[in-house]
Amino acid sequence: MDVLRGEPVLREISFAAGHPAEVVQAPDPAPGPGQLLVRTEAVGVGVGLARLLAAAGESGEPVRPGGEVVGTVVALGSDLPGFAVGDRVGGVVFQDAFADLVVADPRLVGPVPAEVDAAAALALVRGGLIASSVLRIGRFEPGESVLVTAAASGTGHLAVQLARALGAGRVVGAVGSPDKADFVRECGADDVVTYAQQSWGDPVDVVLDGAGGELVQRGVAALAPFGRLVAFSAGGGNVDLAGLLGGVKSVIGFTIGTLNRNRPELVERHRAELWDLLAAGQLRPRHTDFPLDQVTDAIELITTRVNLGRVVLRTG
Repeated sequence: MDVLRGEPVLREISFAAGHPAEVVQAPDPAPGPGQLLVRTEAVGVGVGLARLLAAAGESGEPVRPGGEVVGTVVALGSDLPGFAVGDRVGGVVFQDAFADLVVADPRLVGPVPAEVDAAAALALVRGGLIASSVLRIGRFEPGESVLVTAAASGTGHLAVQLARALGAGRVVGAVGSPDKADFVRECGADDVVTYAQQSWGDPVDVVLDGAGGELVQRGVAALAPFGRLVAFSAGGGNVDLAGLLGGVKSVIGFTIGTLNRNRPELVERHRAELWDLLAAGQLRPRHTDFPLDQVTDAIELITTRVNLGRVVLRTG
């Protein structure tokens, strides 16, 4: 492929079941009709990857995970209005995300300003979109109080900042360890609670739950009358219906994929708002960066749940 001549040897991460992740030489991928080929600058490492690798280790199946990427378009599989070689983009790819070159669906990526650092952009292209969207799905209004679980995570720390930037009267961050409290306060939380605390303080109007499990019901209990909880974790959880009825409370499920398929105009609006807030200094994505060949260390950081903000592999 002419556009790739003179580039370094391509690399990708091999996720062979039962073996440590390693960087290997890879053949050039080629975009099919309606696809983009993107040379990555950064790739995101999340808890979903750690779960996927654990499951693959039990099944013995090879793994080709997708994930978030930021990079530059180097080829088009066919004419795609709105995209050109040289465009800087960021978004999600469904498989083989951990590589120098990835094939992307144009419906799942959007423009990234040239002046934005790749790791900061990576934090926003999915985690920021989720944080912005769950606030809106939860019908948040300025002046209301917001509680965010998993508040030190890649999405949670941005949800704390967005709630503050959009006029929350009080922002509470809930975390698994008190060691994360200072970080969450630096992101704009008025109060920080731990999951182990019996009480999470005064009731709130909106709970954004990125943790799941038993914390879903804890979140419902933390709601004031007429409060709304938005659940966006893959961790599941059960809710006591009596608690909803008595407090006229709501639980709303959310995935960014469903929003993107059904209301792409909202995704575009939220994306533009994120870049504006970043430029204005009202959003400060936090991230821990690793070079591509230290992917095992990046996965370990996620697996042990000690990360603060987004975990990023620098590829460019």
